[in-house]
Amino acid sequence: MKIVSNIFVFVLFVALGVIGFAYSGLYNVGASSAHGGFTNWLLSTISHESIERRATEVSVPNLDDENLVLAGINDFDSMCIDCHGAPGKKPAAVGQGLNPPAPDLSEEAAEMTAAELFWVTKNGIKMTGMPAWGATHDDDALWPVVAFMTRLPDLDADGYQALLARAEGQGHHQRDGQGDGDSAGHEHGGSDAGAAASHEHGETAPGARTHDETPDKAAHDHSSHSHDEPTPEKEVKPHDDGHDHDH
Repeated sequence: MKIVSNIFVFVLFVALGVIGFAYSGLYNVGASSAHGGFTNWLLSTISHESIERRATEVSVPNLDDENLVLAGINDFDSMCIDCHGAPGKKPAAVGQGLNPPAPDLSEEAAEMTAAELFWVTKNGIKMTGMPAWGATHDDDALWPVVAFMTRLPDLDADGYQALLARAEGQGHHQRDGQGDGDSAGHEHGGSDAGAAASHEHGETAPGARTHDETPDKAAHDHSSHSHDEPTPEKEVKPHDDGHDHDH
């Protein structure tokens, strides 16, 4: 019984010490202050083992499709380079201020499996600034990014730019906001979405073209439609997002 009592007292003192330290404000939580060696080891070890364990449940599709890679580099260039950089590109200001710093994905892709890269991209990593892209992107939108990342170890700055030029118009995040309407309007709140919203409420969006006072205006005046005549149905065309999902 005495041993049990001693263990209980020890655990109680440790718990009180942790709580006291938490409320003391002594620990510097600023991102400008580097982690200590033990903290770095602890966090990196926990992260590595956690990712490796959970990635075993990921089913990897065929990532050799060149169209998948081309779609992935545009999405990578929009989603990842601000923090991670790319061949020939340094991280943006937000990436340079992260603690721990975001890793060089050219090196990570050489060490991690495709399943591990996908798991991290989808789920993120706590307390690192790595977001869970799965909250806003489905699996079909993330696998192209992973397919491209598997090519990163073999790319230099010129190779990256050449591949980026070949990929224009593909992926969910096209370069310069061009491509399908999802990337320019819906995902990033582009001018098309603003113009549509303004038109719906009878307003003109800044920079949007207005209709001339011609007979064409009657087609846009909802009050001119006769309720006795059916309005022809608008043909719905299939949306092509640039991905080839037939793996």
